[in-house]
Amino acid sequence: MSHANDANLNNAINAYIANIGVGYIKLHNLHWNVVGPQFKAVHEYLESLYDAFADVLDETAELLKMAGVQPVGSLKGYLAIATIQELGDEAVDQKKALEITLADLELLRDQALAIRKAADAHDCFGVANLMEDHVTNYAKQIWFLRSMLA
Repeated sequence: MSHANDANLNNAINAYIANIGVGYIKLHNLHWNVVGPQFKAVHEYLESLYDAFADVLDETAELLKMAGVQPVGSLKGYLAIATIQELGDEAVDQKKALEITLADLELLRDQALAIRKAADAHDCFGVANLMEDHVTNYAKQIWFLRSMLA
């Protein structure tokens, strides 16, 4: 079944896209501004995350496009509906950078899980399957971040 006519599900997906978009920029900010003795490792890890976010952003927006729904695509649009908050332009201690990243990934995991459940309830298998993949990937990164912070 298609989600083309399910406004609630499409709005939830757009809110998810907005959070990924803001998160993508936020990861760049952290990547550029992280400081501390393990700078290089954290710097490289954050880069790997924002590279992955680019793919998540693209495939999620394309999911809406395939249903004939317009995905949010501007920074202004992202900021209007995102729940992930921007950061200022200052140095961030590596532990704080990892804590910020962990909190954002937990939010995205929960959001993807809610979308998956809603899509599954409406037999929107493409959406449900994509979100299940996202939840699995977030779970791995959350585990990794928790391990680094332990």
